[in-house]
Amino acid sequence: MERRTFWKILAGTPLFFAFARRAVAAQAEPMKAVEDLQKNWKMLLADGADVAASPAPPLSRPNAEWKKTLSAAAYDVLREEGTERAGSSPLNNEKRPGVFVCAGCSLPLFTSAMKYESGTGWPSFFTTIPGAFATKSDHRIFYTRTEYHCAKCGGHHGHVFDDGPPPTRQRWCNNGVALRFIPKTGKA
Repeated sequence: MERRTFWKILAGTPLFFAFARRAVAAQAEPMKAVEDLQKNWKMLLADGADVAASPAPPLSRPNAEWKKTLSAAAYDVLREEGTERAGSSPLNNEKRPGVFVCAGCSLPLFTSAMKYESGTGWPSFFTTIPGAFATKSDHRIFYTRTEYHCAKCGGHHGHVFDDGPPPTRQRWCNNGVALRFIPKTGKA
């Protein structure tokens, strides 16, 4: 390497590292905002809302009891891992501040601040309330997907994909019938 080339590279190195530090910091800020949403989710919960306090202990019921407490459509999705028809959920258009809970057990899963319009026809979220879900691989179609279930009652909610918006790039694609919305201003 020529001496002149060496000095040019050396002179540009601090500028490179300064740019790299700025790029890393710029990426960290949006993730900090997501962490804040996850940590402060209760700010969107209505006072006195009837929700499950935590995923523990897990809820276990016989299918006959689930059939009594859930609509046929909710039972199909939550207990039989079905999928509702795209565009059929009124929750696709829900824009009010509030919290989305499991229709089976009322465990808080998402907030309205985590929701976005994915164009898929199902309510979609870019992150979740921590501890709300357990995941597993789903091989029922020609490619593997990540399926998620309520951590409290085991109810099927949907699949998570990596084509969501920045900064998480996640799309938690949820069946609307598996959710119940509690607006911040009152009970649903």
